[in-house]
Amino acid sequence: MTISSVSSTSISLELATFRSQALGSLFNANAANDRDALWAAVSRQSGLGDANSAESDPLSMPAAAGGIKGLSPSGRNLALFNPESAYKMMSVIKGNDASYKAQFSELSQMKAAVAQMQEAGQTLGGIDASASNQSIAARLQNFVARYNDWVERFGPDMQAGGVLADTQAAQVSRHELEQSVENVFNGAKDGVHGLADLGVTIDPRSGLASLDGARLDALLNGNRSGAVDTLQEFSANFTKSASLLTSDGNIVPNRLDNLGKVINYFAEHQADLQSEFGTGDAARPKGLLAQALAAYNQRYGV
Repeated sequence: MTISSVSSTSISLELATFRSQALGSLFNANAANDRDALWAAVSRQSGLGDANSAESDPLSMPAAAGGIKGLSPSGRNLALFNPESAYKMMSVIKGNDASYKAQFSELSQMKAAVAQMQEAGQTLGGIDASASNQSIAARLQNFVARYNDWVERFGPDMQAGGVLADTQAAQVSRHELEQSVENVFNGAKDGVHGLADLGVTIDPRSGLASLDGARLDALLNGNRSGAVDTLQEFSANFTKSASLLTSDGNIVPNRLDNLGKVINYFAEHQADLQSEFGTGDAARPKGLLAQALAAYNQRYGV
């Protein structure tokens, strides 16, 4: 079978493999090797040339591949063995570029929101035994409200098909903060089993927190020092968890850094890639993805 006779099924397979290998290679490559990593992966999947040959590198010698004179009116590079496959690969690149920008926008906002949650957790650390029941309840209710704002803001992004559904940094952030709230070891030395004994629980279906005021009062009246110690211990642990998520070199900043490298790479080499593979179809994001992409473009003036 010649490359020109590849079936639509084969092309789909090529594109699926391209997603995992070409873009995966770019994420894992050093900055100096980014271009070579992408072109090597594309070459392996499309049959466009020897990835080890300088003459097959469209970014260094775009005129050397088959005597390219330009693209057809339909945006295909007819000088290639399989212009349609190359065109579709360029469509994949454009689609991923839009997806990565949307992820960058949402994850940047999540990073800021995690920092705000850190501040919310810190406020509970200022509670001492002299605080009234009403004051303690008000601070705890404020924390619950801010936690729920966080869940409702980013919950849709992390559902199947959401902007951050496949972004580990986002999933880990949600898991870590939830587990911190549900940690039963806070207050253990005082005979308390975490915030649950103070009336704070998380619904397993919605992920939203709630405060049972009667249960809080019962513990404050029966074991006030234990309740206060639990709040202070929770505050310290929650604050530390939130801080680690957004600290330099940790999971959220690292993901943002990798996304930024890929986005910049596409921006710098889009013209060269299109001259070699064809224009590709424009990305057509919908729903939350389109909103996140629009936010990215507005913020960065694209």
